[in-house]
Amino acid sequence: MPTATIAESEWWRPTDAISSLASGLDSPWSVVPLPDGGALISQRDDGAILELTVESTLRTVGLVEGVVSGGESGLHGLALLTDDGGTLLYAYFGARSDNRVERMPLLGEPGSFHLGAAEVVIDGIPRAGTHNGGRIAFGPDGYLYVTTGDAQQRDAAQDVDALGGKILRITADGEAAPGNPWANAAWSIGHRNVQGIAWTSDGTMWASEFGQNAWDELNRIEPGANYGWPEVEGVAGRDDFIDPVAAWPTSEASPSGIAARGGTLFVAGLRGERLWLADIRDGVLADDPVAALQGAQGRLRDVVVAADGSLWILMNNTDGRGSPRPDDDVLLRVELAPAH
Repeated sequence: MPTATIAESEWWRPTDAISSLASGLDSPWSVVPLPDGGALISQRDDGAILELTVESTLRTVGLVEGVVSGGESGLHGLALLTDDGGTLLYAYFGARSDNRVERMPLLGEPGSFHLGAAEVVIDGIPRAGTHNGGRIAFGPDGYLYVTTGDAQQRDAAQDVDALGGKILRITADGEAAPGNPWANAAWSIGHRNVQGIAWTSDGTMWASEFGQNAWDELNRIEPGANYGWPEVEGVAGRDDFIDPVAAWPTSEASPSGIAARGGTLFVAGLRGERLWLADIRDGVLADDPVAALQGAQGRLRDVVVAADGSLWILMNNTDGRGSPRPDDDVLLRVELAPAH
């Protein structure tokens, strides 16, 4: 539930100050800013973790062992957990027979990071050529949230004991987190293919979801809620399902990563080739979402807010469905300014 009220002064908009942080990326999927100002980037097809240094150079940190790419599956989301024992890198990826999350120590110093031995956090998540989900993030409560697709097993999304078609909430070690609604790993059900999660400054959780043929969705996520797939797509107006707060024709979105600064959500669109902006007040949309960067950069896979408050946008024209340009794919930095 929301814990604070968002003022209009906490809404943000992209400016014309756009620069390239990295180029020549190959099917990049996730970007995670580092405390020193650099970043880690995952590449879906070759399973590589890249480091973007503060000097704007790219180097390979390592390959995630066991990644088996194919179709839309491969190496997906990344998340970092740092404590007194060091830093762990969590990675969601498609293995030979399932999707899974593993974690590896991130060893060394900026500019020379390398990966330690991996251990499984959670496995057995269904995989397929499409609908693999794959975004992971530690929430404000300290637990790891994992988005899974239905992996073309449509009925799994309504089965609270199945891992497909869910948002999962687990401990850093992979156990079901305390307080989960069904006393298992599931936090919400009825999802087709969630690839973005974020929290606005009032504590509300949001997720972006790929529709089938009609409607893509932005959903406000509540524990124990059912978002309707495969029974419904988009706004249904049924008491037994939660309607999206925003829905777009699939040609205008195909939403992947999302990020939040203050009360503004930024939603990266693949097929839609645009960045959707949604302002939140009291846990609901303050107005209709508006589009930015429409068609300017091609397919947008991920978006994050960096430590300096700028927006980093990961392009994805090399994923097999785009039209790569010279230097694609690119990680962009966009300055933000208050909306009012």
